Amino acid sequence: MAHLKINYFSNALLKDCQMDVLLPQTTNDTTWDKNLLNDLPVIYLLHGMSDDNTSWLRKTRLERLLKNTAVAVVMPNADLSWYANTNYGLDYYTDIAEELPKVVHEFFPQISSKREKNFIMGASMGGYGAYKIALSTNQFSHAAALSGAFYPDGQNKILESFRPKEYWNGIFERKNFDNSQNNLMHLAKQKLACTEDVPKLYDWCGKQDFLYQDNQKFISELSQIGIQVNANFTNGKHDWYYWDKFLEDILNWLPIDYLPEERLC
Repeated sequence: MAHLKINYFSNALLKDCQMDVLLPQTTNDTTWDKNLLNDLPVIYLLHGMSDDNTSWLRKTRLERLLKNTAVAVVMPNADLSWYANTNYGLDYYTDIAEELPKVVHEFFPQISSKREKNFIMGASMGGYGAYKIALSTNQFSHAAALSGAFYPDGQNKILESFRPKEYWNGIFERKNFDNSQNNLMHLAKQKLACTEDVPKLYDWCGKQDFLYQDNQKFISELSQIGIQVNANFTNGKHDWYYWDKFLEDILNWLPIDYLPEERLC
């Protein structure tokens, strides 16, 4: 895989932004079909609250796992935004959900713009962002979350304690949260009401994670309105060890020609 660090200007944020990109590179050891390389599937990989665009590369086996697979990976930086158009005037949702795919296809025309070849996933805040963007646009056919923080509206007191109330009020309009574009259930119901296809969804959360009950509740609520999720709840905590461990499950779930590395044990 080739690893590229990209600085680009965001019209939505009116500032320079960063993303890391992995691209399959043709070498003497690869046998990829040239047609596939000219219409590459792509995974948009979102980070959590304490992380940035480099975290997936620094804390998981991502690049090594994908070394034999013809897929691109885009890892943008969203700061502490919750992938929202914030109350303090910085439109991170517009940047990541609407502008970034256009920038990616401008810079890398070999990356497919087809919905069936565009996927989005993330951990914690990034899992919330992945579902949010997949449900509010028609850009992505698959979305996956690891320990998704699906209720950033104050219901989860542990999550709420990570930042002061001034921070949360700067991100979300709490009084109108239920009927806003930041409420995942509201987005899910909107998606069902329109003619667009509902993206396929995957969710993993550990039973010792402080978000476990939130994940169970959210998956149940989706099921009640007719949206089924490929859910996997096992032992595990809110930790990169487990997100790295279950990353490969998502790669196997996605409709890509994932070719695992050779393992003799």
